[in-house]
Amino acid sequence: MSDALNAENPENPEETEEEPIKQRKNGLYPGVSDELAENMKSGWADTELYDLRPIAQADNTAARRAALSARFPGERLVIPAGNLKTRSNDTEYAFRASVEYAYLTGNQTEDGVLVMEPTAAGHDATLYLLPRSDRENGEFWLSGQGELWVGRRHSLTEAEKLYGIPASDVRELAGALREATGPVRVVRGHDAGIEAALTDKVTAERDEELRVFLSEARLVKDDFEIAELQKAVDSTVRGFEDVVKVLDKAEATSERYIEGTFFLRARVEGNDIGYGSICAAGPHATTLHWVRNDGAVRSGELLLLDAGVETHTYYTADVTRTLPINGRFDELQKKIYDAVYEAQEAGIAAVKPGGKFRDFHDASQRVLAEKLVEWGLVEGPVERVLELGLQRRWTLHGTGHMLGMDVHDCAAARQEAYVDGTLEPGMCLTVEPGLYFQADDLTVPEEYRGIGVRIEDDILVTEDGNRNLSEALPRRSDEVEAWMARLKG
Repeated sequence: MSDALNAENPENPEETEEEPIKQRKNGLYPGVSDELAENMKSGWADTELYDLRPIAQADNTAARRAALSARFPGERLVIPAGNLKTRSNDTEYAFRASVEYAYLTGNQTEDGVLVMEPTAAGHDATLYLLPRSDRENGEFWLSGQGELWVGRRHSLTEAEKLYGIPASDVRELAGALREATGPVRVVRGHDAGIEAALTDKVTAERDEELRVFLSEARLVKDDFEIAELQKAVDSTVRGFEDVVKVLDKAEATSERYIEGTFFLRARVEGNDIGYGSICAAGPHATTLHWVRNDGAVRSGELLLLDAGVETHTYYTADVTRTLPINGRFDELQKKIYDAVYEAQEAGIAAVKPGGKFRDFHDASQRVLAEKLVEWGLVEGPVERVLELGLQRRWTLHGTGHMLGMDVHDCAAARQEAYVDGTLEPGMCLTVEPGLYFQADDLTVPEEYRGIGVRIEDDILVTEDGNRNLSEALPRRSDEVEAWMARLKG
């Protein structure tokens, strides 16, 4: 990576404009001559984009802002995108805008802030963004975040066309917020500079109400969101097919080959992976969030692959399949797998409008408890096992969660609206029962130890029941074997 000559101070943008751009301590050039500085100001073509159309979800984001306005009349609402985070020294992590900001605007650039100013009729929205880097003061080529180093930003005029929101220079926002009066709320945890400007104007309790509302607003997906979730799932299906085709190469290397194979599909067809891929072979499948992915891949064992592609608009799939690495389940693996499949079938059947969110969890857990009693691993009756939660030694986790722009979406929602709530058409959730027999679990027969099985699908609640968005991936054990054989040729 080349050296940028200088670095801005992103925490104090106002100072950046007034002070000369600082040279990197160990840069190879001692400075910039007046002649070079003057030369760099001119001779550049006009690159303004004049024929931009609004983004595909512009109408959807406008409707979301209208709902937000109706909920908090007369109050200024501040929703930041967040800032770049340092990975090491002067390199940053890839930026991902806050979900609240992206949900309300469709914009994904760092340092952006949506401000909803109260009016007699509701709110006026303004999108505060960094404008294109300045050519007059040399920022565009001297700053580490200048466009010759990290790429072109949209101009404020272009942003207005894309997002359907008036745009202003974000570097002026902190000062304006310090002087502002009247009630205000901010989504915390994303932009320390904006929060500092509001420190004497907000309370944690009121800000949390804003965050909760925006989390609950995402419980029911609109048509655009459902289409994006299906797109994410479709790419994920192709990613799973990619993995099956290279299992021989994974056996020759490690779980990292599986991780890299799926990541390629995510980056080619989407924005990224939606979360750290779990590529858990053999006994690693009993570790729920195994993301080290550095273990051996051995014929005769199982691979638990839990992975999802994230679309360019941040919607993610979340799918799990447990696959026999050599293409065939042995007798015990099949028995355990089929039990989990039966539990998942019961859970999916319980997903329907008007049902309780907990219903699919309870249905799946009952089947698993019945199997554990039947196999003699826990003493019945089943009602006793469920009442005491004894099955959790081997099932461990809840059977699913809401899905959307976060893999565990709507997490700030009130309990009565989410886990104790009622399912509605447009909600999207996972159904993912599992059984995990730890390698050191002396309460089960030795042959069970080190076997982990999870099957997970993304389920959309519809008007008359549900739709499995990931149904293109086989689930039944015999279908899985046939699918793998076909992909391996």
